[in-house]
Amino acid sequence: MRIAHLADLHLGFRAYHRVTPRGINVREADVAEAFRRAVARTCELRPELVLVAGDIFHSVRPSNTSIAEAFRQFSILAERLPGVPVVMIAGNHDSPRSSDTGNILSLFREISGVTVVTEECRSVRLEAIGTTVMCMPHNALLADHTASMDPDPASEHNVLMLHGTVGGSVAEQKMRYVTEYGGAVVPETSIGPERWTYVALGHYHLVTELAPNMWYAGALERTSTNIWMETGDKGFLVYDTEQGSADFHPVDTRATVDLPRLNGHGLGAAELDERIRAAVEAVPDGIAARMVRMVITDVPRNLIRELDHRRIREWKAEALHFHLDVRPPEVRRRVGSGAPMRRQTLQEQVASYLRGWSPRNPGIERDRLVELATAYVDQAGEG
Repeated sequence: MRIAHLADLHLGFRAYHRVTPRGINVREADVAEAFRRAVARTCELRPELVLVAGDIFHSVRPSNTSIAEAFRQFSILAERLPGVPVVMIAGNHDSPRSSDTGNILSLFREISGVTVVTEECRSVRLEAIGTTVMCMPHNALLADHTASMDPDPASEHNVLMLHGTVGGSVAEQKMRYVTEYGGAVVPETSIGPERWTYVALGHYHLVTELAPNMWYAGALERTSTNIWMETGDKGFLVYDTEQGSADFHPVDTRATVDLPRLNGHGLGAAELDERIRAAVEAVPDGIAARMVRMVITDVPRNLIRELDHRRIREWKAEALHFHLDVRPPEVRRRVGSGAPMRRQTLQEQVASYLRGWSPRNPGIERDRLVELATAYVDQAGEG
């Protein structure tokens, strides 16, 4: 059996205040187009089961345009893959905090063959393909991530689908950064991938293998809080239960260019301008309509004002988004002995505070807390 595994569509995502001729935010249109391409490719591959592992929408109250587009594409999927079940769960972005608010994903239950699980942990029995899908949406994981996390002994295939952050040594080694905050943490020891035919994960935006049969499919477009960390292709997975292997199917997305970093120490404004210009002009096919960033470190604030801002404005107009991230030098101070000493970075200040902090919960691992906190601060600085 072949299982198509999609996740983190984030329909309705918006950024950069540019609009299409139809008046739609350009990035919202990009995300919708990536989903259309993923649906078309999924139909060509003709899997026996389609899983959508949460965050179908970027917010709990998506725009009418996004809702209509999602309904249209899931209807196309059902029409072109007759008899193929589609099972989706809610992620943290499309889960209201209050259960009585109602979830927009419930709308897709009106499409034949589509099963939606939004609040509770629930097993979906698919008799026609001898498969049970254990669905664990975001809200259910927040309540209790261990609830009924057991395979169905009567099924030939057992699939676990959840939207959250897998915690543990293996996940920490392979997941280089947190793309989205607010997800429930599920210990990898409580999952036990060896008990399942396949484990379909959502929430982490980079395609990542945590076990041969346990994968994050990644997002279809760059929609995280730090898109510059979302390197590589975007797309979805198809897992073959007989072969025990997953194939990644890339989806075309808007080009993103993270230019090589430049250290500005000792450079004057004219020389710095020239190096920026050379880096921008070296981009193959140019920067038009692309998302571009260039980080320059060790630049005094007074020098920033002397840069060629007219040219920078031209690049901003040419690209969809041009981010010139100029960072000042690290400040050094002197202590009583007269020896130079570097001022603590924000990461070091956070680490120092947490090491001296007395948590109320004795179960908190201080070293792990410090590691995560400093990593988050570092990621914020990368944005």
